[in-house]
Amino acid sequence: MDIVTLLKAERDKMARQLSALDAATQALSGSDNTRSAARGPLTMSAASRAKISAAQKARWAKVKGQKVPIKTGKRHISAAGLARIRAATRARWARWRREKRAA
Repeated sequence: MDIVTLLKAERDKMARQLSALDAATQALSGSDNTRSAARGPLTMSAASRAKISAAQKARWAKVKGQKVPIKTGKRHISAAGLARIRAATRARWARWRREKRAA
């Protein structure tokens, strides 16, 4: 046999051993990237996360013997509260402008 042929055969053998070592290392480390490489990362909608969160909170409440919290929509600020925030913001900007003119 030719020396070049022997070297190529040895290279192929080493490549097979290296790929086997890589597979073993990956299996032992627990990081299987084949799913994320093939399909990309898994995503979940906000509604699904909210359902899972509510179910888990209900399970913990049941375990602790507490009443199950029921969420009833979003909380909104009152008109009076919004007016107070706007007035405070206007006053803060007015004070900032006065200090800027004085300086």
